[in-house]
Formats: sequence, C-alpha cells, structure tokens
Amino acid sequence: MSDADGGRLSPEEFQQMNALLRRFCAHELDQWESIQTETPHGTAYVMFTRMRLPGFENHTFHPF
Repeated sequence: MSDADGGRLSPEEFQQMNALLRRFCAHELDQWESIQTETPHGTAYVMFTRMRLPGFENHTFHPF
C-alpha cells in the first residue's frame, strides 16, 4: 500500500464510514464477521460481533 491509496480519511469520509458501519451492523451483521486487510504497517484484523468479548468492559469501546 502507498500514499496513492488516498492517505488518511477526510472528516467527511470518516462520517461516511461510520454511517456505513452502522448500516452494516443493523442490516448485515448476524452473529460475527471477521476480516483482515493489508496496510502499510502490516495486516490489520477486525472483528465485528454482537457480543462483548470476555475481558472487555463497555467503557473500552468508542461509541460512534
């Protein structure tokens, strides 16, 4: 990946991403979804789940 990939999200792109994530969670997410993607800093692993994982309290999550 390089800077040609667009770099950091603009504030508008960040808002759009949040809106799409809300929609995904509301209409597409069943129990869980696991994804991975390559970044300039290595592989990033992302998990969406309807259950809070053991050891994580509500205050550790950022609302959006």
